[in-house]
Amino acid sequence: MKEIQQKWWHKSVIYQIYPRSFYDSNGDGIGDINGIILKLDYLKKLGIDVIWLSPVYESPNIDNGYDISDYYSILSDFGTMNDMNELLIESHKRGIRIIMDLVVNHTSDQHKWFIEAKKSKDNPYRDYYIWRDPVNNKEPNELKSNFGGSAWSFDEETHQYYLHFYSKQQPDLNWENENMRNSIWNMMNFWIDKGISGFRMDVIDLIGKKPDEYIKENGPKLHSYLHEMYKNTFGDKDLLTVGETWGATTENAKLYSDPKREELNMVFQFEHMQLDKIPGKQRWDLKKLELRELKQVLSKWQYALDKEGWNSLFWNNHDLPRIVSRWGNDREYRIESAKMLATLLHGMKGTPYIYQGEEIGMTNAAFNSIDDYIDIETQNIYKERIAAGFSEEEIMKAFYMKARDNARTPMQWSDEIHAGFSKGNPWMKLNPNYPFINVENALNDPDSIFYYYQSLITMRKNNDTLVYGTYRLLDPEDESIYAYERDLGGKKLLIVCNFYEDPTTFYYPSSCNLKAKILISNYSDSSLDIKTIKLRAYEAIIYEINYKQ
Repeated sequence: MKEIQQKWWHKSVIYQIYPRSFYDSNGDGIGDINGIILKLDYLKKLGIDVIWLSPVYESPNIDNGYDISDYYSILSDFGTMNDMNELLIESHKRGIRIIMDLVVNHTSDQHKWFIEAKKSKDNPYRDYYIWRDPVNNKEPNELKSNFGGSAWSFDEETHQYYLHFYSKQQPDLNWENENMRNSIWNMMNFWIDKGISGFRMDVIDLIGKKPDEYIKENGPKLHSYLHEMYKNTFGDKDLLTVGETWGATTENAKLYSDPKREELNMVFQFEHMQLDKIPGKQRWDLKKLELRELKQVLSKWQYALDKEGWNSLFWNNHDLPRIVSRWGNDREYRIESAKMLATLLHGMKGTPYIYQGEEIGMTNAAFNSIDDYIDIETQNIYKERIAAGFSEEEIMKAFYMKARDNARTPMQWSDEIHAGFSKGNPWMKLNPNYPFINVENALNDPDSIFYYYQSLITMRKNNDTLVYGTYRLLDPEDESIYAYERDLGGKKLLIVCNFYEDPTTFYYPSSCNLKAKILISNYSDSSLDIKTIKLRAYEAIIYEINYKQ
């Protein structure tokens, strides 16, 4: 069995910052880079090693910065390039690395490349994008945008359609154009030279698209493009690269992340995050999560990438609702269920990602009006679903559970006005529960979710079994308990989680004479009898197991 070559990011814990909602330093209601600098000591206290910074580039902000008009400039809402340089300096002083969001499937329609491309069919930048003639005076085919509607928009100036898998203001780049690819390599190297430690690559599995063949994800040239990227940018540097791959399977994930292939370090796969939607439908078509399905999917990924690649571990990000509202209990058991979900995830093999506010148990926001949802995707889906005959009540319930804006409400720092996020009027409505769910309260409570995350992070740094140990699922058919082992060189950890509020009992399947030590638990008096573990609501325990002589 081949051994994994150890890397710095194996023991790291990554914290995603959505800058617009993190902390506003100048009172304009918008989070900014200086706000991040002011909160670096908070992140250092939490114990994280890496910040994944969502886009801060120049942008018209149609899709909250994922529509970039200039990769080399900082959006004035967030500050200046000098502020960015200062963030790199100050974070490195604290031993915190920065990885940037790399958005290269598409640009903004305000990017100079697209402005030029629209001028004429023979413009040098025309082929940086994907254009097609009308078919029967209509769209070239029936490809749909991920934000609703057609993936094609008509350009009146040149009488052709251009492709956009997101909003019409986000035209897709043509990765078959070598000049375009070289422009991307130059941009990536600009940021690498500034001292960033890697990239999170937005919807990277779309860059090999073949629109005429209805191929969106995992196109035939995708992996050759990624290998070319590796060779021309980060391949000879010790950087972290993670690709967002909604269409990933365990087999093609190995193509991305097996080190010998020279592509990426890991991918975000979303198979587990799609288990609470009706199969074959949109994520807005809800169904109850079945724990046995979750165990099967997460275990499949743990086994598949055990020696060929590396897993990213996450519940939340800027595109996903808050996990404590989604699969926990954000009411009477908010603290217990948030800690349980953290234990379950951080006990696994892979690199954990924390999304801002997750560490204090921030919840989904129950907005009453569609007007409170700013996200372009949500607005488009609302119109589409109303037209399709869905009731307002059905749509708003789905948005409460799944809308991206649930993750984007401003960070809740204190019970002061605007949750301490800003002295001005915040760009987005706050979650009204900030007077009791906030950082200040968490830091003043030794039993808070924050300190629990801090303990999990510290444990990962000091326990190689947690980092490199093999994974084994226990009792896959149990409908309420998620239990698994981690084993490294005879050292064993047992992770046991009651996924629900009803009490239950776990029977550890071992005939050996065992003794155990609790490394962490979300109750102060968890059972040391590991043969028969009585679990209360959302109880979660990590045991270190020793065999008695």
